[in-house]
Amino acid sequence: MRASRLLNILTTLQASGHVTATRLAEENEVSLRTIYRDIDALSAAGIPVYSERGPEGGYKLLEGYRVRLNGMSSEEAEALAFSGMAGPAAILGLGSILAAAQNKLMVALPESLREGADQMRQRFHLDTSAWHQETEEPLYIREIAAAVWRSTVIRMTYRSWHAEKDRTVCPVGLILKNGAWYAAAMTEDIVKTYRVSRILKLETTSQTFTRPRNFNLVAYWQENEKRLERELHPHQAKLRVSALGLRILKGISPSYVREHMDISPPDAKDYRTVSLPSSRPEQAVHEFLRLGAEIEVLEPSELRQAMAIVARDMAALYEE
Repeated sequence: MRASRLLNILTTLQASGHVTATRLAEENEVSLRTIYRDIDALSAAGIPVYSERGPEGGYKLLEGYRVRLNGMSSEEAEALAFSGMAGPAAILGLGSILAAAQNKLMVALPESLREGADQMRQRFHLDTSAWHQETEEPLYIREIAAAVWRSTVIRMTYRSWHAEKDRTVCPVGLILKNGAWYAAAMTEDIVKTYRVSRILKLETTSQTFTRPRNFNLVAYWQENEKRLERELHPHQAKLRVSALGLRILKGISPSYVREHMDISPPDAKDYRTVSLPSSRPEQAVHEFLRLGAEIEVLEPSELRQAMAIVARDMAALYEE
């Protein structure tokens, strides 16, 4: 472990030129005191690393010093799949491995290309979390990731919308969607989706399974998303919407709903009639109430009545 960390510190210094002790500690997931000891060990081994004091201080290698340390381990090569996603990589326990792999790639580049690669990293960032919430870090995410990688059967207690059930599944993939982790797992040759945060207990068995040869995780998830959107929006609604309401409606609606909107030309008051897929009335009421007085539900009648009841209750509450 320490030898790997020392090599990672050395490649970081060589790739970046100037690095603070705090950054080294974060990338290697150790304390500052450990980094200080590691720097002393590198110096004792004859590596020309020196420190700079002050607010902009840190560590640097002697100008012109280079060492070839570009050999990449299999774990580091695998971790490159998470390049640009440091947060998810850290959640899966791959943070320091990914950092080491990226450092070795930077060191391997010619000087002229290294500067461009570093500028690219400074100018473009991929954030996989949703607004107003942090990326989930479920209790058993690392165990499931290991089971996916090793094709190991797991037993779990899962809380669905209706009940808690014990299930034995074969995990074939992990998906990160808007900050939430989902596992694609096979039961009786059928792949289903489970939200990892709803797994209450988990046991990894010693039993392995054969991954379906033709299974494509990306294609499965895309089709799963479409199916889920259809199931979540089984009804049709007709709305009368202002120009502002239409902009808000498009902004808050999922892509499936936006793709199936039928929007009429504006009337004399710049209102439009919009037909669109909607969820069940009890859920649709809360979704459409977000637009306030910018929309009027025309159809179906039961949804219009539900909106009226909630609107009256809210008015009575504020009158009090």
